[in-house]
Amino acid sequence: MQRIPALPLDTTDEAVSSLFNAVRQKMGGVPNILRTMAQSPAALEAYLGFSGAIGNGRFTAAQSELAALAAAGENSCDYCASAHSALGKMAGLDQPDMHQVIAGGNLDGSDGAIVTLTRKILNQRGVLSDADVEAFYAAGFDEGHLVELIALTALNIFTNYFNHIAATEIDFPVVSTRAA
Repeated sequence: MQRIPALPLDTTDEAVSSLFNAVRQKMGGVPNILRTMAQSPAALEAYLGFSGAIGNGRFTAAQSELAALAAAGENSCDYCASAHSALGKMAGLDQPDMHQVIAGGNLDGSDGAIVTLTRKILNQRGVLSDADVEAFYAAGFDEGHLVELIALTALNIFTNYFNHIAATEIDFPVVSTRAA
């Protein structure tokens, strides 16, 4: 049972209704996490702004989903593992690769560098060595990519922790971080 209830889609709160309409236009629906986050319209608006801005960054949709899946696996967030598996599939990721990332495995090449550095940012609480950063650069990324990966990781920490605390009910095909 959710600790923080999701707001109904037919809410009479004008600010929330406007945000829900914007999400519907972009996604075709309003996921449970956003309906729950709407308990604070300011938090929902902040999340949507941050997510939208970083979504226009240098990483492809698939690369962003790999970072999200790595964070979901590391933080044991089944809601995010489920949501980002669905989004990753839409972005062209293969199910076995997504499963591997959630389970703590790695990938080759630049995708592997994204997964590895996301995990290091999480596990080392942002304290990276010069070698960590250089390995990311050696995989073809630059300082702008590093800044964006930090932002993506922070955004995913927010959603992972939000779902843990809210006990958000999963409204995507369920992917368990424990069974991965």
